[in-house]
Amino acid sequence: MFQAKNQFQTGPTGRGKTVCMNDHTRLRDGHVPHGELEGSMAAVALATDPAVPAQALGTGVYAALDLGTNNCRLLIACPTHDGFRVVDSFSRIIRLGEGVSATGSISEAAIERAIAALSICRDKINLRKARRLRLIATEACRAASNAEGFRSRVAAETGIELEVIDRETEAALAVLGCSPLVDPRGRGAILFDIGGGSTELVRIERDPENPEPRIKAWMSIPYGVVTLAEQFGGRDVTPEIYAAMEREVASHVAPFAEEHGRDLTEMHLLGTSGTVTTLAGIHLNLPRYDRRRIDSIWMNDSDITATINKLLGMSYEERANNNCISVERADLVLAGCAILDAIRRAFPLPRLRVADRGLREGMLVEMMREDGALRSW
Repeated sequence: MFQAKNQFQTGPTGRGKTVCMNDHTRLRDGHVPHGELEGSMAAVALATDPAVPAQALGTGVYAALDLGTNNCRLLIACPTHDGFRVVDSFSRIIRLGEGVSATGSISEAAIERAIAALSICRDKINLRKARRLRLIATEACRAASNAEGFRSRVAAETGIELEVIDRETEAALAVLGCSPLVDPRGRGAILFDIGGGSTELVRIERDPENPEPRIKAWMSIPYGVVTLAEQFGGRDVTPEIYAAMEREVASHVAPFAEEHGRDLTEMHLLGTSGTVTTLAGIHLNLPRYDRRRIDSIWMNDSDITATINKLLGMSYEERANNNCISVERADLVLAGCAILDAIRRAFPLPRLRVADRGLREGMLVEMMREDGALRSW
C-alpha cells in the first residue's frame, strides 16, 4: 500500500443501465443536457478491430470506457460544433476490486462480472461503429497481482484491450471532464473523485491571464468506497465506525491539505463520484435517481451535513430500498460519506458542486481535441 505523502504533486499535469439518447453536451455554459451521463494519452482500440487513423475521424464516433474498482461505464458520442452529442451509454456495478485489498488479486467471480459487462460494451461500440476509442482501467488493475492475466483474458474473450492508467492521469482526466462546472465567477475549486479503490484530490485554479482552470496540485489516497467499507464494514455502520473511517481518511488527506489547503477565498468543492450524486438525490428527495436533476447542482455545507446525518440514521435495509442508493450501493455509501467528511474538514468550503461526469467525458474531450474536432471545453 502506498503512502499518502508520496502521492501528491504540484504543477500541471449489480444493475446494468443502458440509455440510448441524443444528448448534447455543450461547452463552458456550466449547465448540462438531459439524459444519463455518468502516462499515455494515446487512443486504445479493440484488439479485433484496428483503430482508424485519428486524422480521418474528426466527425466520427468516439467511445470512452472506464473500468473502475466498483463500476464499468461506457460513453459513446459524436463531436458537434460546441461540444459532443451522446449516442449511447452503459453503466453497471461489477465490484471488480471486491476483496483485492485482502487477497491481493481479482476474484474469479469479479472477473466473470467484468467480462459480462465488457461484452455488452464491445457490442455497443461495434453497433455504433465507434473507431476512436479510449478503454481504461483504474485502481483494481493497478493493485491486483493478477491484473495482467485478467487483461489478457478480457482481450481474448471480448476483444477489448484495457489500458491501465496511473493516478496522475486519472486525476487529469477527471479535471478535464469536470472543468466546465468550475464556477466562472470564482477562482477555482478543490475537485475530488471518490472511486471504489482510491480517491483523487486536485486543486484547480484560474490564472489571472488565463480563464482555463489548471491543475495546481493533486494527490491520490489508497481508499475508495470499496476498500474503506471492506476494512471497516459498510453494512451496519455505528457512529464509532463512521468516525474511525473518517479519521483514517483524514490522516492521508492531512499532508496535502497542510500544503495546499490555505487561501481558499472564492473557491468551492467540486465532487465527481457516486457518493456525491447519491447524496444529491437524497437531498432532493427524488423518488429515483435522475441525472437531469443532479449534474451541476449546488449543495451548501448544511445541506450536506443534514443529508449525511439522514443516511447515518437509516438501517442497511432502508438504504437498500432507497431508489437513489439501491442494494448495490447500500453497503458502500456511508464509506463514501466518511471520505467526503474528511475532505470537507480538510477544506472547509461553504459550497459543493455536484458532477455526474468525469473520466469518460475527459477521455472524449481529449480525443476530440487531438483530432481537431473540438477546440475548447
